[in-house]
Amino acid sequence: MTAANDSGPVGFIGIGLMGTPMARNLVRAGIDLVVWNRTRERLAPLVDAGADAAASVDDVFARCPAVVLMLVNEAATDAVLERGTEAFARRVKGRTVVSCGTTTPAYAEALAAEIAAAGGRFVEAPVAGSRVPAENAQLVAMLGGDEEVARQVMPLLAPTCRATLYCGATGSGLRMKLAVNLYLTTTMAALAEATHFAAAGGVDLATFQEAIGLGQTASDLTRVKLPKLVAREFSPQAATSDALMNTRLVLDEAAVVGAATPMLRLAEMLFAETVALGAAREDMSAVVRTLEERASVSRSLSE
Repeated sequence: MTAANDSGPVGFIGIGLMGTPMARNLVRAGIDLVVWNRTRERLAPLVDAGADAAASVDDVFARCPAVVLMLVNEAATDAVLERGTEAFARRVKGRTVVSCGTTTPAYAEALAAEIAAAGGRFVEAPVAGSRVPAENAQLVAMLGGDEEVARQVMPLLAPTCRATLYCGATGSGLRMKLAVNLYLTTTMAALAEATHFAAAGGVDLATFQEAIGLGQTASDLTRVKLPKLVAREFSPQAATSDALMNTRLVLDEAAVVGAATPMLRLAEMLFAETVALGAAREDMSAVVRTLEERASVSRSLSE
């Protein structure tokens, strides 16, 4: 089976918090990478590493049989592809479009149908993991689409991932990612709440971190996020605003499939309050700020 990157250079559009380390790992793996980003300054480190900066989105699609998109949302994807215009059909015809962002399954299904009608191929490949796993090539990609095409895409994504999983038809990879995100966001909120509780009770947080790390609740999440909570260091690995957006995507899909998500609704409320406190671009672990704010208000009311 021919890999998606065997017939020419690979395009990569979306050089942000996740796209930068993903693209860097592709370059390190020896892939001939053509990169484009709306903010051109972000391309410089990748060009220094060996990537080629495209002049435009049209340039990427003209040169690359396969194009990876790591874009923040559906609107950004539509804008880059110029969906609904003549340029869209011209760009995607004969191309394999790999979308690594998180969208609704219904959006991906509609986009896949439009790309197929224009003579292209589409694979959804949302990834589980934040900036640090991306830097360490430890993401997990969940692919949905035609199985043959998806398996051709897997070797292309392998330099960025610890695993690439085929989940089924278009929409299946995104439903898998949304299920993972439900677990992630509720667990992050719970970890922040536990840390807040420990701090309020005078528990030594270094020992608390050790107890979590040695117990059955230890995970990659606790290993990455708990040190940030203890140090109150909220530089973004996965921004709070992105966590809120993804939480709302899960809630929307839960309504579609008829799933009950009471814990996720509470987490959504906490992340929304954290954004309102001005922590939108801080790491999602900054949700602890909302718990502290609530405790402060409660104390004030009781005095």
